Amino acid sequence: MADIPKWHAKGEWFDVCRCDVPCPCSWAQPPSDDYCEAILVWHIHEGSYGDVPLAGLNVVALASFHGNYWDDTTSEAKMGVLLDDRAHERQREALEMIFGGRAGGWPALYNDIFGAEVVGLDFAPITFEVADDRTSWKAEVPGRIRAAAMALVGPTSDGKPPRMKNLPGSETGPGQIATQGKATADHADVFGFFKWDHEGKSSKHITFDWSGPDG
Repeated sequence: MADIPKWHAKGEWFDVCRCDVPCPCSWAQPPSDDYCEAILVWHIHEGSYGDVPLAGLNVVALASFHGNYWDDTTSEAKMGVLLDDRAHERQREALEMIFGGRAGGWPALYNDIFGAEVVGLDFAPITFEVADDRTSWKAEVPGRIRAAAMALVGPTSDGKPPRMKNLPGSETGPGQIATQGKATADHADVFGFFKWDHEGKSSKHITFDWSGPDG
């Protein structure tokens, strides 16, 4: 990767999917009924790709698959990607390199693990919002994506959502902080392939902190 500059991206990620709560993927297990459809959202708080700033940019992916990608039993894995349309040309190139797995780091490893066929790539306006205390999160691409969730709380949690570290199946890499949630919105209509409306299913929020190569 001699032509890849040092890069760093730090932020937060969440998904909403059709699995039961909590999502089995977090525990490196197969989806609830061995099939998953999911919206995945990344927001970069700070970072750069060489001298290209990345702070404030968003990425959304749509995914569907059978089986457990953590133990290499996945089949028919498909993915579509929407990149932030506020990004200028060099930022777009950087996002494509990082999230496409061609710039090394955790995204390259995860893409190899997941092994999905990319069925579409586009640029779109993406809004992203997370509560300061990470008790709720949401994102929208007008007319195409609505994703939102509330963190799980219960009668013995004193109103505080559970925080977990070192999940066996963390989509953003090892050592990150995760919050399990329940989806309040999960709508997709993208690329003519990803179409669904799920309600009340799984969600999780996880931080990320990536770098590469050798950054």
